[in-house]
Amino acid sequence: MSKPAVVLIVDDERDIRESLCEHLNRNGFGAEAVSVSQSARLRLAQGDVDIVILDIMMPGEDGLSLCRHLRETGQIPVILLTALTDDTDRIVGLEIGADDYVTKPFNPRELIARIKAVLRRTRAGEASPLTIRKYVFDDWLFNIDQSELTRRSDGLIVSLSSGEAAILRVFLEHPGETLSRDDLMSLTRGRETLPFERSIDNSISRLRRKVETDATDPRLIKTVWGGGYRLIADVRSV
Repeated sequence: MSKPAVVLIVDDERDIRESLCEHLNRNGFGAEAVSVSQSARLRLAQGDVDIVILDIMMPGEDGLSLCRHLRETGQIPVILLTALTDDTDRIVGLEIGADDYVTKPFNPRELIARIKAVLRRTRAGEASPLTIRKYVFDDWLFNIDQSELTRRSDGLIVSLSSGEAAILRVFLEHPGETLSRDDLMSLTRGRETLPFERSIDNSISRLRRKVETDATDPRLIKTVWGGGYRLIADVRSV
């Protein structure tokens, strides 16, 4: 029997924490809950957390700050809990790397469906004997498992956030193809782009600063005006 997925709930509202924990545990998850970001950081440092359900509005360090920290330091997927009217916070959360969001008040069944969908997407990339785990393009070697770029000419190692790594992997799987923002969003996060959302553009901008000799005049990741983006490079798996 496979081990239940461990869900860490981070929310300062006790009623939400307790009821959500109970509901998730009844539905086959291993749910745990904390009330503040500091406690979440301590629990996450122990490992074995598969996904984080994170409230944006909390005392002390808010959910957006914690989400940014998670994206800079690891690959754990994040679903945000947001108030219905918090459009700006919701979009900012997606731009800094949250995998999905659910608005309060929410149906627990909907949240469970979203948890399962996010876990399916993130686990789909786990290693298998026939799965490509490394790509070479231009002067770079991309290690998918470590979300790490190595410059072949001098051995420089560059770490990528989960969002940057996901987008780079899509480009490497579709070299030379023009990919729209909606294409990239669907292939990396399994959803459509929200109006005014800039998460794809922001991730590509950060990625360019890491792989391009001159990010202001990119030669690898080209902008296709009115169409999206295209990777211009010979790509091979190793």
